[in-house]
Amino acid sequence: MAELEVLADAAVLIGGDGLIEAVGPYADLAPRARDAGVVEVDGVLFPGFVDCHTHAVFGMARLADHERRARGVSYKEIAAAGGGILSSVRDVRERSAAELTDLTGRRLARLLANGTTTVEVKSGYGLSLDAELKQLEVIAALQGGVPSLVPTFLGAHEVPTEYRAHPEEYVDLVVGEMLPAVEARGIARFCDVFCEPGVFTVPQSRRVLEAARRHGLALKLHADELDPSGGAELAAELGAVTADHLAAISDDGVRALAASGTVAVLLPGTMMFLGRKQQAPGRRLIDAGAAVALATDFNPGSSPGMSLPLMGTLAVSQAGLIPAEAVIAMTVNGAAGVGEAGNRGQIASGFRGDLVLAAVRDWREVVYWYGVNLVSRVWVLGTPCHCGDAPVNFLV
Repeated sequence: MAELEVLADAAVLIGGDGLIEAVGPYADLAPRARDAGVVEVDGVLFPGFVDCHTHAVFGMARLADHERRARGVSYKEIAAAGGGILSSVRDVRERSAAELTDLTGRRLARLLANGTTTVEVKSGYGLSLDAELKQLEVIAALQGGVPSLVPTFLGAHEVPTEYRAHPEEYVDLVVGEMLPAVEARGIARFCDVFCEPGVFTVPQSRRVLEAARRHGLALKLHADELDPSGGAELAAELGAVTADHLAAISDDGVRALAASGTVAVLLPGTMMFLGRKQQAPGRRLIDAGAAVALATDFNPGSSPGMSLPLMGTLAVSQAGLIPAEAVIAMTVNGAAGVGEAGNRGQIASGFRGDLVLAAVRDWREVVYWYGVNLVSRVWVLGTPCHCGDAPVNFLV
């Protein structure tokens, strides 16, 4: 992850299909591009950033939760009192698909403005058959635009209020009704589970994920976020594409991920926003041999941030990554985290022409400066799709 090739005075030749045909010195490629349009840029070109963990379909911001945490109330106490995820569930259930589509589209524009060209988007604020499908249909309605979207079903995000006394019955609902409906509509690529003490146990998570695999979905896990639970080990055992969060991962979990093909996804903005001192052990995971990616965890309660470069800055300052590893984590390995490592996340022949121009002189600056968006231009499949600021009225 520390090996990052940097080309000076370079050019990228993109074909009519939006795929990269060649990369190299400008003098070598210019003769091949006589009939092509030429765009001269000033700065550093990166592969489009890939955000492999977001919860972008929601209504209100959870401002009351934010204030409660400032007063010393813990994440789990807020959830137990009906705040947290369950407050977003109540809100999403009441909103129309049209309103959620409009709000989500505005948020995606802001993600794009921060250089993200591929976004994984989860459901999980519905927790009923109709409301989960509504969220997934919002994602489907926005597919085909920019940024590129990867849909994930997260019906097992929390146990809804009506099933709090009978969580196994809710697992029955996820397995027996939600997953078949998701498969029938073809509106999700992954299934995720929040495997955490007080949410879903390892046996419950295993049951949901094994059923999801039977329904043709690839697997992801929210694992070991607040307490060690064996989630990382479960992800490695089941061959999940990613295990995400990992701030409380055990030594056995580190070894399991290092020995597997599962990508360890760090979400440093979440721990920062929650005011927790312990970040996921990025340095230890990389040194052990795990593939590490970065994502925003963009959501209304625990990580309302939309900048992958900021996550890179936090990974360097808080999780022990060096700048090259942070850039790899939000490009190449982010693409691996959505099963797309073969076509995005690199500026290389045959890859998508998804490019980000940063107004910097040294590539390391993109994970150095924070509090300012350095992205000046974005291309998706070779087509310019952002220049300047995105709309800011994306909140309710």
